[in-house]
Amino acid sequence: MKILQRYFAVSIAQAVAFVLAAFLGLQAFMDLTSELPSVGKGAYTIGHAFLYVLMLLPGHVYELMPVAALIGTIYTMAQFAQTSEFTIMRASGLSTLQAALMLVKIGIGFVIVTFIFGELITPRTATLAEEMRLSAKGATVSQQFRTGMWTKDIVRGPNGEVSGSRFFNVKKISPQGQLQDVKLYEFDTRFRLRLLTTAASADYRGNNTWRLNEVTETLFSNSGKGAEAGVNGIAHEASVVDTRKLPSKDLLSEITPKILSVSASSPETMSAQELAVYTRHLAENRQETDRFRIAFWKKIIDPFTIFVLMALALPFAYLHTRSGGVSLKIFIGIMIGVTFFWVNALFSHLGLLSTWPAFLTAVAPSVLFFAMALAALWWVERH
Repeated sequence: MKILQRYFAVSIAQAVAFVLAAFLGLQAFMDLTSELPSVGKGAYTIGHAFLYVLMLLPGHVYELMPVAALIGTIYTMAQFAQTSEFTIMRASGLSTLQAALMLVKIGIGFVIVTFIFGELITPRTATLAEEMRLSAKGATVSQQFRTGMWTKDIVRGPNGEVSGSRFFNVKKISPQGQLQDVKLYEFDTRFRLRLLTTAASADYRGNNTWRLNEVTETLFSNSGKGAEAGVNGIAHEASVVDTRKLPSKDLLSEITPKILSVSASSPETMSAQELAVYTRHLAENRQETDRFRIAFWKKIIDPFTIFVLMALALPFAYLHTRSGGVSLKIFIGIMIGVTFFWVNALFSHLGLLSTWPAFLTAVAPSVLFFAMALAALWWVERH
């Protein structure tokens, strides 16, 4: 059985590697084609474009591995069926359960590789790729937003109690992480503006501390004395406005460069750790978290879909040549993979619109396709 396991593993690994390489080549060509219009902007050259596409490849490995595992396994199983090898294996005592367990052991390796690329390699290479691209083009992270980047923060008192809220507005974020043209709107617990701070730049000093440079502070203090008649005779508190300029100021904030970087990214491109940190930050600030919770659970569950798709490939070993050649079965495998991606994306949008539980939204497509795999195995066993 060990020899048979090794034969399965080598055959499937070779097929999956070939399919993955083909898909990566196609994806790299499309990425390069989309980057060509940017060549010539600033110092962005064709060399930068090639390097940018190269650094995006680890992310594509994470995305394409499940489909590559599906098609590679289907090809191997179809080859076994065409040469009657699988028939001989079954006649020698190989049961469907034993064959499925072999695929599970092989799939563990693919799952580990997928996790490594998704959690360790892709977050770093994707960040480096974007920094290189922006630096070469002379652009900044937040130029994609008309009014700059916005994020919310909690203001805490000396004893850690919540004393208000703060809104960050950053016009530019350099690829090195320096903030430029910063505005901070600070409100008290009754949502009254109490402090407006502007700074020419800000540098992160660590320990949740920002150093603001060329600072202008405008303090709004509601004295609570001498209520004046406002519009339509409605009384409001008299306000005192005080302005001062400072060469620099240290700001204690829960906003970090990591949070700013992920807030400008798509949830689908973040690692599970980044999604967990940012989701917690949004929850603490009472902001919408559904999209990020779904993305987090998909990040955890998606690598395990390799087991589901490989299970869908096993029934192809039971189909004889008269049921269609290898090319037809590979085409069917491609259609299954495309359908899985469509259903996965559909459930993500439906879960977001219908406020389904994030875990259920992420796991439902895998459960559905696993049921299809069991039904297909039952059918081939019966026929």
